[in-house]
Amino acid sequence: MSDTLVTIIAIFLAAVLMFVFPLMSVAERNDDIAQLAVNSETADFVNKVRTSGTITSEDYYGFIQKINSTGNSFDVDIELKILDKNLSAKVGQANAQKIGENVYYSKYTTQLESELKNTGKCVLKDGDKICVTVKNTNKTIAQMLKNFFFGTTGSDTYQIVATESKMVSIQGK
Repeated sequence: MSDTLVTIIAIFLAAVLMFVFPLMSVAERNDDIAQLAVNSETADFVNKVRTSGTITSEDYYGFIQKINSTGNSFDVDIELKILDKNLSAKVGQANAQKIGENVYYSKYTTQLESELKNTGKCVLKDGDKICVTVKNTNKTIAQMLKNFFFGTTGSDTYQIVATESKMVSIQGK
């Protein structure tokens, strides 16, 4: 009887070692590759905006398409900090975002998308800032396996995250 129990436990451990751990390793490797691709595409997009001073519809939607080609879905948050050249027209009082004599106001993803839909491009000027944050919204296979085997739960952790920010160095056209 004890030999049968030991045999069953040995078969179970062998199955775990032969199938589950390699599957988890491959799934985590896929997440690492997706992370690298998203980091690279985010950096390329932000650098292109920094050096051109414009965001076109083709650039933005091409960026979204490239990161979605990893097989995951993403939430892209873009914040444009626009340098206010006409301070008295927009801000009449001291602002917490005041840096020296410069004041920035922000445009966010939804405002950018509506501007791209209406005009086809968003023009930035020298001194403006762009910050892009990308987070996956779906659960990857590695996340599901970790939740199953380690008992972790919660949707507030992201497996694939990329953040990039730069200051625009040229006047857009």
